[in-house]
Amino acid sequence: MSSNVSQSYPYSSETEPERAAAVEAAFAMFEGLKAKVAAETTPLGDPEPEDNGAPPRWWVWVCPKDDFKGRLHTAGYALEKHSLYTVCDTHGDTFLR
Repeated sequence: MSSNVSQSYPYSSETEPERAAAVEAAFAMFEGLKAKVAAETTPLGDPEPEDNGAPPRWWVWVCPKDDFKGRLHTAGYALEKHSLYTVCDTHGDTFLR
């Protein structure tokens, strides 16, 4: 099985506050990332509680870069494609999921 296939599956999940904090930290670390995300996405909006009242959670993926140390956090919805737009907290790269 190629690594590309395994990278399509989520690594973990995080709460809304964890996701927002990770994305803001990536924005602070990489110059121009916040502007790029704003230009290429629509906002996620306010998350709604799950049916059972549990807080919403967001998937986290492993960054496909060579060292696989980064994690991809959801930053918005892609404008041109129907997918989640993610940012890497280690490299500052963006990916569609």
